This record gives sequence, C-alpha cells and structure tokens, in this order.
Amino acid sequence: MPDHHTHASHPAIATRLKRAEGHLRSIIGMIEEGRPCVELATQLHAVERAVAEAKRALIHDHIDHCVTTAGHHDLAEIKSLTKLL
Repeated sequence: MPDHHTHASHPAIATRLKRAEGHLRSIIGMIEEGRPCVELATQLHAVERAVAEAKRALIHDHIDHCVTTAGHHDLAEIKSLTKLL
C-alpha cells in the first residue's frame, strides 16, 4: 500500500522524466558529434519544457491531493510548492 507521499500520478510523471532522460542522453550524443548549436539548443529547450511540465504536474497533483483529502499538509507547505511553479 502506498504511503501518504505517493500519489496516483507519480508513475506517469516518472515515465515522463524517463523519456526526458533518454532525450537528454541523445542530446549529449549530438553534442559529441558536433551537431549545430541551433539544433542542440532546440532539443535542450524541448527537454527543459518536458521537465518543467513534469514538475508542474507533480506540484498540481500534490496540491489537489492536499485540498481534497483535508489532511496533514499546512498552508506554508502549499505556498512553498507554488513558488516552484
């Protein structure tokens, strides 16, 4: 049984991050091959956005969980999380 820190969305977020990790590894290969900077920057931008979206999904899910399960999280924690959006 999952503990209170595990949310239903975590496996999907982990999958997104693994995909971004693979993408990042391919970009490292592109850098080592000497690919053009514009191409590299475009690919890095895509990875950056994927990671940002995963972070946003994680935080939104956590806040939704806190609000709907009237629980153990306080307002200070939620405020701290929203600063990371």
